Amino acid sequence: MKYLVTGATGFIGRFLVERLLARRAATVYVLMRRASSAKMDALREALGADEERLIPVWGDITRDGVIDATAREELAGTIDHIFHLAAVYDMNMTDAEADRVNNQGTANMVALAHALANESRRKPVFHHMSSVAIAGADYEGVFTDDMFDVGQQLHHPYYRTKFESEAIVRERAQVPWKVYRPGMVVGHSKTGQIDKIDGPYYFFPAIKALRDNLPKWLPLLGIEGGRMPVVPVDYVVEAMVHIAHKRSGEGQAYFLIQPDPPTAGAMLKTFVRAAHGPDVIHNLPSQQWSAATERQIKQLVGRLPMAGWVEKRLAKTMGIPVSILGYINNRAIFDDANTRAALSGSGIHCPKLSDYAETLWRYWEMHIDCDVEVPATLVRRVSGRVVVITGASSGIGFMTAKKMARAGATVCMIARNPDKLEETRAIVERMGGRAFAYPCDLSRLEAIDECTATILRDHHHVDILVNNAGHSIRRAVFESLGRFHDYERTMQLNYFGAIRMIFNLLPSMAKRRAGHIINISSIGVLTNAPRFSAYVASKAALDAFSRCLSPEVASRNIHLTTIYMPLVRTPMIAPTKLYDYVPALTPEQAADMIVDAIIDRPKSIASPLGTTAQVSYAMWPKLNDFVLHKAFHMFPSSKAAQGYAGRKTQPEKPDIRARLLAAILPGPYW
Repeated sequence: MKYLVTGATGFIGRFLVERLLARRAATVYVLMRRASSAKMDALREALGADEERLIPVWGDITRDGVIDATAREELAGTIDHIFHLAAVYDMNMTDAEADRVNNQGTANMVALAHALANESRRKPVFHHMSSVAIAGADYEGVFTDDMFDVGQQLHHPYYRTKFESEAIVRERAQVPWKVYRPGMVVGHSKTGQIDKIDGPYYFFPAIKALRDNLPKWLPLLGIEGGRMPVVPVDYVVEAMVHIAHKRSGEGQAYFLIQPDPPTAGAMLKTFVRAAHGPDVIHNLPSQQWSAATERQIKQLVGRLPMAGWVEKRLAKTMGIPVSILGYINNRAIFDDANTRAALSGSGIHCPKLSDYAETLWRYWEMHIDCDVEVPATLVRRVSGRVVVITGASSGIGFMTAKKMARAGATVCMIARNPDKLEETRAIVERMGGRAFAYPCDLSRLEAIDECTATILRDHHHVDILVNNAGHSIRRAVFESLGRFHDYERTMQLNYFGAIRMIFNLLPSMAKRRAGHIINISSIGVLTNAPRFSAYVASKAALDAFSRCLSPEVASRNIHLTTIYMPLVRTPMIAPTKLYDYVPALTPEQAADMIVDAIIDRPKSIASPLGTTAQVSYAMWPKLNDFVLHKAFHMFPSSKAAQGYAGRKTQPEKPDIRARLLAAILPGPYW
């Protein structure tokens, strides 16, 4: 089977080409401009495709004929399917750009399909990527697969040209055709992969700001809005490829959407929850009046002085295009009857947004959200310096690596998983930083020796060591009587692993008479948190070691800082479900504490609550024990710990008393 694909290096196109190449004996011709040849090389490398199965065809869809006569002659009568995906999707596009690419480009591709048809064999099937946008932004009611021109209003260039380009296929195509109308395409439901900010992603920075600045329990008000036809890219591609190869259903359109899509309010609430932001959101109904009334209100508001300027200014401040804000109250309900019938029995279905929203959020936060701010004082402190960070492939370590790289440091990233570490290293380099990956299992002393030797061989010295890697176990002592190994492995990583790093890098620091060692401890060392005897003991040992070492190396200009880190929302705490209901720092806030440590080089950094707890325990230890005893019984053990202790498992969700205590005393590991 032979395919010709336009837009193959675009977001959907890359997944489509990968899926087509997975079919037996498939050959994929990719139509692109010669100026984009580097993208072709990157696509082939990313997919691991050989030159005989993934073949470039040089051309331009905006040019008459698209490809030269020689290429047309070579391809004539050989292509089974043409997938036309190339289009402009920018919501800030101009009318001229939209017409040139979306409309003229489609007309040229339809003409090329005719030129490649051969009457002696089955004509190529023309597959056109349209959009739910063909219904316009103001349509009210059900819009089915079979509906097209129903008098809808099409004001925006994107909506207008998606409608007109589909009309070109319907009216001019003399080969079999199928049209696909995906909704708001988001990242891959399994990996979260996305390559641009679009649709709901415009709201992610605002969601992040809510999460970072408001307590999780704070009630918020939102609007319900209209239905948001969100759809992951993997479903779009799987459904399109399956429908494309069915011999029936030609001359039809197929909506590619989630069944029963969420409202705008429900969608934002889902993403806020995925970001671990405020979880109490009440949405107010926003569709109490008809679409006609809403249009009249918009027209009246539009006549007010400077209304357009205010609208654009608001959109610019929020970082959200006006057209996206206008779609929040979408009144169209899309019916994908043709799609459901075509996919019946295939096992292909669109997952619910709630099932993969956290995957989308994590990918965005790690790969796309690279707007890292660093103070000028940090740049002066670390620019050109070598900084080693353990546990650097996620959470606090990864965010710290971002900040160090942005400040001009050479970052040596250490973590156990080589693939994950290389992925995060590449992200840091894409930000313009200088980063190196050193895979190492920090629970093995010989692995640490080899890793530090390699770092010193590569960089000759280390200026700053951030001992961030750690392992936490939340289990009461009576639930651990048969699990002594929990204490051994926690001490091995958190204490012995950290001081082995120090031992190996200390001589080079002493020789240069300069160095800074930062140990990430825990607020539990100050609060004596119950259920964390293994974790807190290992961190307390590292704390004591650092206090003893500090006066020994002061004359060598080596500084030691201990950070008593409060609870941070990282992958380490994710398995403990009750932490979804208690306040916690974000990795960025935690990384800012490390930044402060590097700039000021204090002996220690603790939250106000941690300092208060330390003073309180020194003065009133019995009172502290009383409070912690009550807290111990307020917060449930994990299901695994309950099961091991032979008790009937109880929900991990804390009750209202525990949530109130956590809100009053934020930060401890309860």
